[in-house]
Amino acid sequence: MDYESQRTRDIGCWDIAPIGDALIAGWSSTTPTPDFALDDGYCGLLANLGVGPDADSALVQSLIADTKSHYTGDAGRQRARMCAINLRDRDGLHGRLSDVSCPVLWMHGTSDQVYSAANAQEEIIMFVNSKEARLVKVDGGQHFLSASNPAQVEPELAAFIGQYKA
Repeated sequence: MDYESQRTRDIGCWDIAPIGDALIAGWSSTTPTPDFALDDGYCGLLANLGVGPDADSALVQSLIADTKSHYTGDAGRQRARMCAINLRDRDGLHGRLSDVSCPVLWMHGTSDQVYSAANAQEEIIMFVNSKEARLVKVDGGQHFLSASNPAQVEPELAAFIGQYKA
């Protein structure tokens, strides 16, 4: 719920600036780039951050192929650049969390390389006006939790929805 702040870095979350700055510079162009394509290194890094270094190779290759298919040509380069700028420069949501009144289920992988479980523990309690704010840690889960651990996510999510369906 925070931006990529010093607080989040201090508790084990990633620091986007070193890679974000380089990506933004590399994806900036004043001329059209009709042949733009994301490279395997970047897509592999994204997959590693999302599902972890020990993920099934078929899942990793699927994520790489899917990512590459969405970011091609000049429009794809511009979208990729905007995503990187958003991650580097976005604001946090802490000041708005007290306005959330609906139930919150926050599932978080203990092996998430982007945002630490410690961060989730600190931020779940900020939903002070939520009907329920529950953190469920998934052992070994990665940043793309529903991809890395669907067997744990799906029943938990179904139960949560079932609990609150009208």
